[in-house]
Amino acid sequence: MITPLDNGRFRERLRSRDNTVGIFAGLGSPMAAEVAAAAGVDWVLVDCEHGAASDDVVSATVVATGGYGVPTLVRVESADRIRIGRALDAGAAGVMIPRSESADDVRSAIRHFDYPPLGDRGVATYNRAARWGMDPDALSGNRRAAAIIQIETAGAVNDVEEIAGISGVDLLFVGPLDLSYSLGIPRQFDHPDFVTALDRVVRAGSEAGIPTGILAANVEVARSHRARGFQFIALSSDSVLLATTIQSSLAAITKEKP
Repeated sequence: MITPLDNGRFRERLRSRDNTVGIFAGLGSPMAAEVAAAAGVDWVLVDCEHGAASDDVVSATVVATGGYGVPTLVRVESADRIRIGRALDAGAAGVMIPRSESADDVRSAIRHFDYPPLGDRGVATYNRAARWGMDPDALSGNRRAAAIIQIETAGAVNDVEEIAGISGVDLLFVGPLDLSYSLGIPRQFDHPDFVTALDRVVRAGSEAGIPTGILAANVEVARSHRARGFQFIALSSDSVLLATTIQSSLAAITKEKP
C-alpha cells in the first residue's frame, strides 16, 4: 500500500547501499516536489536550512511525494531536538543534520532520532509518523527514519571515520560548497585537499558499511561522483534545475541559425 510513510523501507534501502538519485527542494513548494516525484526521483529532500520551507511545507510535501511512493527527507536548520522531532513527526523518511563539527556533535544529534531509553525524542501518537494514533508500532525501539550526517566542515572530515562508526548513522553526505570553504579553498573542487577529503569520506563509509552521498551541480559532476564511489546523489535543486532549463531553452530559441 502506498502511503506518505514508507515504514522504514528507505532506511533499509540506504543500508543496502543501493544507488539513488534525488533533488533538493528549496522552493518551499510541495507541488514542485510532487512534480519531481512524478518524474521518477528516488527521493526529495526539503531544505529547511537554506530553502524556503517551513513545517507546513514539510508536512504537505510528505503527502505529495508519498502519493507516488517517493519518500521525503528533510534537512533541518540545526541539530536541535525539537527541529529533528518535528520533521520526524511530520513523516519524514530521513533527516539530514548540517554543520556537525565532531563525532561528539553527531552522538548528541543521533539521540534525538530515538525514543527513550535509547534517545530523547518526544513521544506522541497524534502525528503522521504514528498514523494519527493508528500505528502504535511506530513508537517501538525499531527506528524507521534515516539519520543523514553532513560532512561539510574540516572538523567533521577529521572525525569522519569515528562518525561513520557511530550506531544509528545511516549516511554520510558531503556538502561541497561548505566543505571547500571550511578547508580554505572556496569552490576549488579539483584542489588536492578537497579531492583527498572526498576520498576519505567514501572510504570511511565503505569501511563502516554505510553509504555516502554528495550534492552534484549537474549530470556530468554526478557521474564523476558516482564513479568515485558515492551512492546517494543529489542532482542539484528544484530552483537551479528550473533556472537552468529556462536559460538553456531561451538560448536555444534565440540562437541564430548559421
